[in-house]
Amino acid sequence: MSVVDLIINKSGKLAAALSTVLVLLVCYDVTARYILKSSDVWIQELEWHIFAFIFLVGAAYTLKDDSHVRVDLLYTKFPVKYKNLVNIAGILFFLIPFAVVIIYASRNFVYSSFTIGESSPDPGGLPARFIVKSIIPISFFLLLLQGFALLIKTFMISRKLPDKE
Repeated sequence: MSVVDLIINKSGKLAAALSTVLVLLVCYDVTARYILKSSDVWIQELEWHIFAFIFLVGAAYTLKDDSHVRVDLLYTKFPVKYKNLVNIAGILFFLIPFAVVIIYASRNFVYSSFTIGESSPDPGGLPARFIVKSIIPISFFLLLLQGFALLIKTFMISRKLPDKE
């Protein structure tokens, strides 16, 4: 197992653990809101912060595990060699450029948030909103790492396959 696999597995386990935390938090929030007639803004914000973290950090693990959503009209009927070519093209022309653009575009966004010490504009909201914003470039860096690892793995598998299937 490579270092990239270890990092991505750890991030996937963290996202899974946070999914449990999110379910418990939402259950508490719903109970408090509808039974106790009480609601806190910070709990609702914490819910979407955790959801954003799960979604963003879990993306690289989902790609590694090949559990991502794929719209495949023809892909499932392709032989393995052509599937690998489609995967290589998708990684090179879509995943890597998109991840690089998001990392580049989010750097000023995150930097500005850190420098002003951005917090929630809502009374009773969470402080340190810059933490959740910093997850954007980190998660796309993880996705980029996984994209390179998948590219290498797919390329190596393609080289070992016979020309005709």
